[in-house]
Amino acid sequence: MQRRLTTVLIADTAGYTRLVEADEVGVLGRQRAHLRELVYPTIERNRGRVIKSTGDGMMVEYQSVREAVRCAIDVQMKMLRREGNQPDENRIQYRVGVNMGDMVEEEGDLYGEDVNVAARLEQLAEPGGVCISDPVHQLVQNHIPETFTDLGSQMVKNLSRPIRVWQWTPRSRDRFAGAEEISRMQKVEFCTAPDGVQLAYASVGEGPAMFKMPNWLNHLEYDWSSPIWGPLLHDLASQYRLVRFDQRGTGLSDWSVEDISNEAMLHDVEAVVDSAGLDRFAILAASQGCAIAIRYAVAHPERVRCIVMCGGFVRGMLKRNLPEQEELHSATTQIIRAGWGSVVPAFRHMFTEIFLPDGSPTQKSSFDELQRVASSAENAARINEMNGRCDVSDLAPQVSVPVLVAHAEGDKRVPLEEGRRMAALIPGAEFVTLPGNNHMLLPGTPAYDQFRRLLSDFVAAHAD
Repeated sequence: MQRRLTTVLIADTAGYTRLVEADEVGVLGRQRAHLRELVYPTIERNRGRVIKSTGDGMMVEYQSVREAVRCAIDVQMKMLRREGNQPDENRIQYRVGVNMGDMVEEEGDLYGEDVNVAARLEQLAEPGGVCISDPVHQLVQNHIPETFTDLGSQMVKNLSRPIRVWQWTPRSRDRFAGAEEISRMQKVEFCTAPDGVQLAYASVGEGPAMFKMPNWLNHLEYDWSSPIWGPLLHDLASQYRLVRFDQRGTGLSDWSVEDISNEAMLHDVEAVVDSAGLDRFAILAASQGCAIAIRYAVAHPERVRCIVMCGGFVRGMLKRNLPEQEELHSATTQIIRAGWGSVVPAFRHMFTEIFLPDGSPTQKSSFDELQRVASSAENAARINEMNGRCDVSDLAPQVSVPVLVAHAEGDKRVPLEEGRRMAALIPGAEFVTLPGNNHMLLPGTPAYDQFRRLLSDFVAAHAD
């Protein structure tokens, strides 16, 4: 065995089994042509050494980090042209991960943790994209013209530490302009829940404290570059001391957890609030976060100034006594388990259309990407099950703090009736209907602008 500093590229074909099953002769023929005419010549031109290859992937070593990244991008750009006339479901697309480090060579093969990181980067890359580690990005960012998007720190399988990931795709995506500057100002810390689960939370901004409850999908770092969450986080951080956290099983918090339940979520909120040193604060809650906010406000009314809710519910789909809702919940859970992060566009697009039917292509593709980086398929399904069985109808009448409930009139994820029901159960709650069909607030829409005004006015009116 010998150890040396080197760079490794790992690639595979997205959805290879499905592609071959659908058209074995055609796919295998095209794949051989791509390897012969494009992939191997590009590797040779960039002085790469193929360590091993399979029918759908390969591992390549480079002495130069720049040549490894250059090779990856060149192949991906040319593959887009070569496969561009194929329907999405038939298109051959590669996913590529590049990492550098101190690796072990034995009998011509490479081993070690840094090889495992390259493999995890490849799995994080979207089809047609290239994911690289932060050390690789630092070495190439000023020497290649292409721009990489910061996906933040990611927890990956079999690694105890998070790794920072950067991604390039052939189709550029708009980023929220203020993301990089404001995200550098946030402070990410960790605390431990009563059952030992490690929770990641962040604080940014100055002013009255506002605590954002976790909703369906969040990632403390990726959210800043999201065209969905970035503008709202920027607005809030400029006005408040904003504290938020990644719920267990997602983002930078522990993914390997035994208990994902409403009770555990309450204890997690309590742990984060105490660790962040919050005394009295306003709460912002969206979607599932509204039920968590109700639980917390009933347990700790002395710490809550007011709550602003949007798109929430007191009872999940399995508690509404509606067979069609139960069927939809069951189908959604199955889709999550089968297609979370899948290369099949239909899986992601169907889920995204429920949340953002009126979203722009950039917003929808950003939500697609969030699905891949924020949670595993199993954890996402477990969270969906938790939400489906949630019922805080008996707790809502016990809320004693001021509450504002807002809900989009055409919400496709949580019907308007559920938001109205929640407001009716909470004593003295104000209820406002927002225009539009989106479950999530989207910057640049009348619903977003109206909600931001309501939020600021309501919190100011109930400041100590």
